[in-house]
Amino acid sequence: MGTDGYLAYGRQDIDEADIAAVARVLRSGFLTTGPEIPAFEAEFAAYTGASHAVACSNGTTALHLALDALGVGPGDICIVPTITFMATANAARYCGADVVFADVDATSGLLTPDTFREALTRAGRWAKAVLPVHLAGVQCDMEAIHAIARKAGLKIVEDSCHAAGSVRADGGMAGDARWCDAATFSFHPVKTLTTGEGGMVTTNDPALASLMARQRSHGIERDPSRFQRAGSAHEPWYHEMASLGWNYRLPDINAALGRSQLARMGQFAVKRRALTAAYREHLAPLSPLVTLPADPAGQNPCRHLMNVGIDFAAAGRSRADVMQALKARGIGSQVHYIPVHAQPYYRALYGDQHLPGADAHYARTLSLPLFTRMEESDVVRVCTALSEVLG
Repeated sequence: MGTDGYLAYGRQDIDEADIAAVARVLRSGFLTTGPEIPAFEAEFAAYTGASHAVACSNGTTALHLALDALGVGPGDICIVPTITFMATANAARYCGADVVFADVDATSGLLTPDTFREALTRAGRWAKAVLPVHLAGVQCDMEAIHAIARKAGLKIVEDSCHAAGSVRADGGMAGDARWCDAATFSFHPVKTLTTGEGGMVTTNDPALASLMARQRSHGIERDPSRFQRAGSAHEPWYHEMASLGWNYRLPDINAALGRSQLARMGQFAVKRRALTAAYREHLAPLSPLVTLPADPAGQNPCRHLMNVGIDFAAAGRSRADVMQALKARGIGSQVHYIPVHAQPYYRALYGDQHLPGADAHYARTLSLPLFTRMEESDVVRVCTALSEVLG
């Protein structure tokens, strides 16, 4: 049985167990900075295969924490694919660094080894870090990007905000930090699992994890073994502000929801993969007007977005017309993403840029509904409506 009413492009999946988990915390003695945080961190680290996980308030603060802990600052350059949410680039700016925008593959929207090399040439010796983005849950070629980055002495932060549950060709899970220094996640309501709002950074570096945990709470050090003032260990109230940090903490209420959602990730992943397979089947008759690129060899993505490519010029309809016509049929859609280098803030900083792969990808992309409460009949409804709209 399909979903009645309006089909948004994404939607959370909350059940009674999730509600009970939040209610349990509301009845406890902790609403924030309590036992749910370390439990969520341990469970998420185990799920991804990383050694450490650091919870924080959202995916943007996850990016900022990771770059800050890696020493990104003024005078540095971060390489960011221009097809992403603007937070990926903004996090570098929060650290005082500049951004060199990399082009992407016109079909997938992903940073490639070749577009990374080209951006690295433009960045020159000031390049400090690269932030590959696993758009829609499809992962970049991290082994190749890792080799290029390490040869150039760059740090690597994977923006895995779309990729919870995705599996690489080498069998590793997104977030295991095998090919990076840190990987970041978002738990916004439309993501694969949600905490309402929230984020996580995974890493295999214990010192990096410890520093991020300190920075997320005003840079406050509470471990007596690290105090700079001698003789203070016997003072139970004592703490030290070791560095300038932020209030990026995740409340226990949100962590409890995240733990409950994480317990259902296996179900979520199975459903999203089944819906993706249904889309491939029912979109096939619309090819080449509408395309859903094949997954990279060996990968098993857990898709966050159903971002298809549409030849609007060949259809004789603008993207805005198509979106309005779908909306009139009760079907939501969205665009992921406007190239970040084209945003007014970055144009004022760096001027107009020519990144043809990104421009081509943006011209064709449209995200169709994808969330776990959908059934195959909903996919048929979307594909039928799209066929009618495109004529």
